[in-house]
Amino acid sequence: AVRLPLSLVRLAAPIRRPPKFLAIGLNYADHIAEARPAGYQASEAPIFFNKQSTCVIGPGEAIHVPRVSHRVDYEGELAFVIGRRCRHVPRNRAHEVVAGFTICNDVSVRDWQRRTPTMTMGKSFDTHGPLGPWLVTPDEVGDPHALAIRTWVNDELRQDSNTRHLIHDCWAQIEHLSTAFTLEVGDVISTGTPAGVGGAMKPPKWLVAGDRVRIEIARIGTLENPVIDEPSSTTQTT
Repeated sequence: AVRLPLSLVRLAAPIRRPPKFLAIGLNYADHIAEARPAGYQASEAPIFFNKQSTCVIGPGEAIHVPRVSHRVDYEGELAFVIGRRCRHVPRNRAHEVVAGFTICNDVSVRDWQRRTPTMTMGKSFDTHGPLGPWLVTPDEVGDPHALAIRTWVNDELRQDSNTRHLIHDCWAQIEHLSTAFTLEVGDVISTGTPAGVGGAMKPPKWLVAGDRVRIEIARIGTLENPVIDEPSSTTQTT
């Protein structure tokens, strides 16, 4: 097989247009605690929302601060990709349907997110779904519930946790979602973020043009994206 050094290639998102892009909210206890002043509470049932597939970008691509809001936040998350079409998957077999693991930055426009209970609009702006840097197979990752996860904005460490603190783990998420609908090959499921988001800081530390967000998850790698103001070229009709 031909091998190329990373310096000579440009990585794309491992799944460029997932059939479904689902994410879970409030899945770390410390994040629930920091979100409580904004009106969010713990829920017995998993809280899922959709991110539109057009929000996906890859490593090194720019996150846009949209024209309509400056309240743009990062969320470093472990994500997994479905590898087998499946329905009604019991928890003890959920690992069988996972193709691999990657990193997700669940970028959020907080004022738009809070306008409605579904959160979909605030989670789905174009460029607000960075994925990467690649897809790592389950045998290489090992236990997905024992991975250190850290997020930096520029050189400031903002999030420092471990996936062992997930409230609803990966297998429980698959069991829950597949109860209602078929999971398809290429579906991306992002598993939630720990404490340390910018919107919970006092004062809030929103992403601004010139920032760089770097998320590192053990045994997977590093996903890094610059932040720019939304360019005028995004206005289009076809």
